[in-house]
Amino acid sequence: MTTIFDPIKLGDLELPNRIIMAPLTRCRADEGRVPNALMAEYYVQRASAGLILSEATSVTPMGVGYPDTPGIWADDQVRGWTNITKAVHAAGGRIALQLWHVGRISHPMYLNGETPVAPSAIAAKGHVSLVRPKVDFPVPRALETAEIADIVEAYRTGAENAKAAGFDGVEIHGANGYLLDQFLQSSTNKRTDQYGGSVENRARLLLEVTDAAIEVWGAGRVGVHLSPRADLHDMGDENLAETFGYVARELGKRGIAYICAREHEAADSLGPQLKQAFGGAYIVNESFTKDSANAWLAAGKADAVAFGVPFIANPDLPARLKADAPLNEAHPESFYSKGPVGYIDYPAL
Repeated sequence: MTTIFDPIKLGDLELPNRIIMAPLTRCRADEGRVPNALMAEYYVQRASAGLILSEATSVTPMGVGYPDTPGIWADDQVRGWTNITKAVHAAGGRIALQLWHVGRISHPMYLNGETPVAPSAIAAKGHVSLVRPKVDFPVPRALETAEIADIVEAYRTGAENAKAAGFDGVEIHGANGYLLDQFLQSSTNKRTDQYGGSVENRARLLLEVTDAAIEVWGAGRVGVHLSPRADLHDMGDENLAETFGYVARELGKRGIAYICAREHEAADSLGPQLKQAFGGAYIVNESFTKDSANAWLAAGKADAVAFGVPFIANPDLPARLKADAPLNEAHPESFYSKGPVGYIDYPAL
């Protein structure tokens, strides 16, 4: 019976186990959103993961929405990431870069006074993360059709820079209510051009971005992150099964390495039908334990499992799970703070 400790091939990536480190925003980059030595130590500590999916990394200055998250558009950012990939590889690990644009989930304070961009001028309910006193999300500016090619090119450049920095692949962040998800779902996309209306049009940008990454990397080193539950950042779609089923089929035609989906056991879970529609490796992520992860693998519902918070608190998570050792308790108050505390000081076995 397949378990999380068995090796797996994801596209062109050979992994020693199926325990994936989920992308985790930690807000530790230096000024200019430059990755640093502290981040390198953090990732090296977690190099026993089958694959590290990096924290979400912005492909353009207009795609940021949080303090001190890293970028991949500038030379000094590429140099910073190069130091990290070299260190992870020296420790025997594998790491892919998650490419990100937040779209409307931002604020002019992060954008040099500019208004955030989105498919349509619809504000997200809620407030800007990590800002106190609370500040509501602003009404974004709808992208002009002519501007969308620039978004695709920003992702292409991000993919090229990730390759230059020595990553093993890239993951397109199409989840959690950020820009590509905003285009995909009908509640946030009211466009009347070729990027709005039908599911084929709403999925167009995500697929164009994926195709750009494939041109840089080859399909076997490109993954896509989706959130078919549409439960973050005020999202919604008139037919989630149709929308995400179409995306899964189209990604399957392209032969990408994997889909990673925020998914858990629920009566309305789309996971099994998306996995079937995709036909490739399907990684699930959210609140899994060793036992539930192995149960999903045994049932054929997933091919690998991504762990988030457990990897924050347990740098040696695969060894702990293998030994049935107790897990360290996570400290959420330091998830997004500065410096090493709550970042690189969780003990290994």
